[in-house]
Amino acid sequence: MPALALAPETPSLVLETSERAPARARHFIAERFREIGMADDFTGRLVVTELVTNAYEHVGFGHIIVRAFPDAKAGLVVIEVCDEGAVLPVVRPEDHGAIGGRGLRLVAQLVHDWGVRPLDEGGKAVWARCGR
Repeated sequence: MPALALAPETPSLVLETSERAPARARHFIAERFREIGMADDFTGRLVVTELVTNAYEHVGFGHIIVRAFPDAKAGLVVIEVCDEGAVLPVVRPEDHGAIGGRGLRLVAQLVHDWGVRPLDEGGKAVWARCGR
């Protein structure tokens, strides 16, 4: 998936699929939030950690591309994580006995809204809009 085809108009971070990807994404989001003028990046860092971790753990190949940009009409910031996997993420039903599977449920509670869309080039983009 060519990185430039996804985001020529906004800074992007292209990550290798590795255990270091979430930490690099958090650093990138903190920088982008400062550039955008967001004083509090806590939710953004949490959201990007979950989305990049999902791409790393559930896709496990290819590149992960992270973007963050203002949604001026809504006064929100959009975080977008693209990967090369075809399977679309879903919020799992609550299972108190499960060890994992709570990340997207947590993200859904913290953000204004979120979604996923398939990419023409293959793969998908998972996005979340956070308050400013």
